[in-house]
Amino acid sequence: MNWLWAIIVGLVLGVLARAIMPGKQHIPLWLTAVFGLLGAILGNAVASWAGVGVTRGFDWIRHGLQLGGAVLIVALGTPLWESIRGRRRRQRV
Repeated sequence: MNWLWAIIVGLVLGVLARAIMPGKQHIPLWLTAVFGLLGAILGNAVASWAGVGVTRGFDWIRHGLQLGGAVLIVALGTPLWESIRGRRRRQRV
C-alpha cells in the first residue's frame, strides 16, 4: 500500500509544481507523477541533510522542500521531454 501513497503524493506534488511553473508544460500525467515523486525524494534527501527530516508535528519544512524539489525536477525535465518528443515527431514526418 505504500507504493500507492507514493504515486498519489508524487501526482499531487507534480500537479502543484506544474501549477507554480509559468507557462504550459507539455508533459503527460504519468510523467507529472514521476517528476513529483522524484522531487519528493530530492526534498526528503535535502531535509535529512539539513537535519529537519524527522520533526514532531506537521513537517512544513520537509514538505516545502519536497515541493521545491518537484518544481526543480519539472523545470529541468519538461524541456528534456519536449526535445525528445519533438525529435521523434520530426523523424516520423
